[in-house]
Amino acid sequence: MSDFIQRNPKLFIAALAALLFIPFLGGVHLFDWDEINFAEISREMIASGDYLRPQIGFQPFYEKPPLFIWMQAAAMQLFGVGEFAARLPNALCGIATLLLLFRTGSKLGGRRMGWLWVAFYAGSILPHLYFRSGIIDPWFNLFIFLGIYRFWEAAREPQRPGRQLFIAGLSLGAAVLAKGPVAWLIAGLCIAAYSLWQGRLPLKRPGSWLLFAGATLLLPLLWFGMVVLLDGPEFVVEFVRYQVRLLLTPDAGHRGFPGFHVVVLLLGCFPASLFALPAFRRKEKENTATENFRKWMLVLFWVVLVLFSLVRTKIVHYSSLCYFPLTFLAAYYVHFLLRQKAALPGWLRIGTVAMALIYASATALLPWLGQHPELLLPHLKDPFAAANLQAEVDWSSPLNYLPATLLFLSLISFFSSLRNGKTGPAILGLLVGTALFVQTGLYCFIGKIEAYSQRAAVEFCESLATQDVYIKAVGYKSYVPFFYGKADPGGNPKRHDQNWLLTGPIDRDAWLLTKIHRADELRAFPELEEMGSKNGFVFFRRKKESTAKRPNSG
Repeated sequence: MSDFIQRNPKLFIAALAALLFIPFLGGVHLFDWDEINFAEISREMIASGDYLRPQIGFQPFYEKPPLFIWMQAAAMQLFGVGEFAARLPNALCGIATLLLLFRTGSKLGGRRMGWLWVAFYAGSILPHLYFRSGIIDPWFNLFIFLGIYRFWEAAREPQRPGRQLFIAGLSLGAAVLAKGPVAWLIAGLCIAAYSLWQGRLPLKRPGSWLLFAGATLLLPLLWFGMVVLLDGPEFVVEFVRYQVRLLLTPDAGHRGFPGFHVVVLLLGCFPASLFALPAFRRKEKENTATENFRKWMLVLFWVVLVLFSLVRTKIVHYSSLCYFPLTFLAAYYVHFLLRQKAALPGWLRIGTVAMALIYASATALLPWLGQHPELLLPHLKDPFAAANLQAEVDWSSPLNYLPATLLFLSLISFFSSLRNGKTGPAILGLLVGTALFVQTGLYCFIGKIEAYSQRAAVEFCESLATQDVYIKAVGYKSYVPFFYGKADPGGNPKRHDQNWLLTGPIDRDAWLLTKIHRADELRAFPELEEMGSKNGFVFFRRKKESTAKRPNSG
């Protein structure tokens, strides 16, 4: 087996990544907001036949460009509209990412460096987890990283940088087409920061800069141009306005303290986050190319961390581009240790064990708490959260303790190997254990979390999907009624107007869902019939024959 891996490392990595990221993608409903949001845009592309302009509720959606949506739509055309197709593009991104990391790491420090980078990315918690999601960021991050990597290669070949610069520009343009102009901002800040650090520009010829800039504009301008030609400038104007607002104002429910992303990266990228810390200062004296690339990775890390710490909207995946430099720095440091045959410092051993024990203990405690929700109820001030715990979730299986057990066993292996002076096997065992911890944790827990948080709403909308009705969430933002209610392009243009659904002359039955603490607001409408409640969600119906009046506020 080892001979096969040595001869065919890329084939082995691709097969391993496919095994890690593809199975059971469709086993759990998509999560509100982002997963369902993007999947619904893809579903509506197919339903409407309009593949150029993203839309939600068959109305223009100005927040995101279409590249990732096209990937999802293609998967849905092949495998049907559903969770598997919505998440498949990111599983494929995981395969592409690990192959690129192996290639890049091998060029920098030999195959061992390539293997280490792959192992740290696949064996760290959030980097691994994101490839099993249906959000845009894995592809967005890959395109930006590839753009910066190719730009770095072009700067090292000043005589013939054209091909590398063109690929770098196309990659950054693809990132813009995947998520938006923030890709230009990140790349521009990285180049500016590196230039200030080095006291010189990485490219000397003006023609090289023009080629690079032109390539970054090519793909976005092709799409923007087609939209403007067909629809006028409104979409582009609204798209830019949204991006500016996102940077300057917090979205409801997504505020956070300035150090939010520091905590997310330290805890979420375990164990790479700990092993990366020494590489922030350690320099490679023997390999100038590797040292120069380390500087670019440091620049990328700090630009992303500072930028999104300043942005008022705090969402976990905003700092996910830092996964590339963090895992590189971890691989860089371990590569140094193995070459020097040095031991892990004591603080790193203690920190690794402490953080692993926190994760293992928390996941061991989770099934027990799941069987005793009455212990949590007195501490929950939110009535919706308290009602969520009424969901019927089976925590009795001993397999629920498997994730914690695997992580504990990997710690034992880690300690045993270190005591025998085997630093490499110790770190590899830890990374394998963490990857298995994430995998089994997803299988054991993610469905249960979904059952508490949203399944009642999803099943309610699914039950109405074949009926000619309007479905709307009231009092909170949700894309569940669109995707799982299979909204169609027909109906009254006012179907998204909440007041019209509540009081207007509706032409279909209207079904409304809300959270338990907002239900009294709907009970005040006499034409609404309360049809039931489940796990914190309350369901109402208004028949199309009724002509409701606003409730008397006095």
